[in-house]
Amino acid sequence: MKTDNTNRSWAILFARLVLGLIFFMAGVWKVFQLRPLEHARKYFLPFADTFLPVWSLWAVGVVIPFVELIAGGLVIIGLRTRDALILLGFVLAVVTFGHLLKEPLYQFHTHVIPRLALLLFVLMLPHEDDRFSIDRLISRRKQLNPKTADAHARIN
Repeated sequence: MKTDNTNRSWAILFARLVLGLIFFMAGVWKVFQLRPLEHARKYFLPFADTFLPVWSLWAVGVVIPFVELIAGGLVIIGLRTRDALILLGFVLAVVTFGHLLKEPLYQFHTHVIPRLALLLFVLMLPHEDDRFSIDRLISRRKQLNPKTADAHARIN
């Protein structure tokens, strides 16, 4: 017997929208206003006095704004949601590591924990319940037209 999970679908949608907007808007600001090189310079190069190689600080500092922008946008629209959430989880892990490297008792309750809670909430719920997403539309289309899905699978 299948249950109606409409409330769960709405909960996932709102969590996705809020989480996606948080990361997407941060990415927009970091890519188009602050700029990726300045992001790396301002937020990552202060770790040059640690054991981390400077090249890795530049690389991660420049890439993260684009990850936040693209993955945040994907979470908002619900496309490749799981992949986007995993990427954003890695961003949170990098941020956590960095803060703890400089300040071992850093308080995460204002920045990391709310984002992580939303991320885990969306990631842990069954993807079938995320009715208001592009992932769901693609999945339904494949179910309705298995020949197209098989042909697409052979191409990829």
